[in-house]
Amino acid sequence: MADVLQEKQVFTTGEVAQICKVSQQTVIRCFDSGKLNGFRVPGSRFRRIPRDALITFMKTNQIPMDQLETGKKRVLVVDDDEAIIEMFTDLLERDGRFEVKSAKTGYDAGIITEQFRPDVMLLDFKLPDINGNVVCRTIRANPNYKHMQIIIISGVADPDEVAELKAAGADDFIRKPFDINAVINRIAELVKVA
Repeated sequence: MADVLQEKQVFTTGEVAQICKVSQQTVIRCFDSGKLNGFRVPGSRFRRIPRDALITFMKTNQIPMDQLETGKKRVLVVDDDEAIIEMFTDLLERDGRFEVKSAKTGYDAGIITEQFRPDVMLLDFKLPDINGNVVCRTIRANPNYKHMQIIIISGVADPDEVAELKAAGADDFIRKPFDINAVINRIAELVKVA
């Protein structure tokens, strides 16, 4: 059950009660008094609590977050090459320290970043819709993502472009072809996992 809760984005009052180790009535009272944000299901009396609202409530009330955290670092792989996505997803998940999602465009990367809240983004420089420097600047402009590490992976960037990417907010640049173990080690260094 804990694995399911770690993936959910919207919770019932019963699930919130289980996570916070309080009664469902306590959760309903907190919701009804405005201490716990959420919404009512249209046409019913059911209440739903989005993950962000639950996390805010838990932090405000110093409730342990262990039910919501997997302990794994979240990695978003952004590349239009399916083989690269599959390789990183397979190797990072098999490593055991990482949870992985992927996107093929800069636009999709933005949407998935909002939902997944990655700790690290592996970002191809040349995407079908926008370049990596635009993605970097967009992420760095949002204070919610200041913790996120961005590693650009590309085979087509010249030294000036690499400097521009770092100025846009990239934390590192790795040239294709690359040593996969070196990339995984660099991710682990940036997010400080053993």
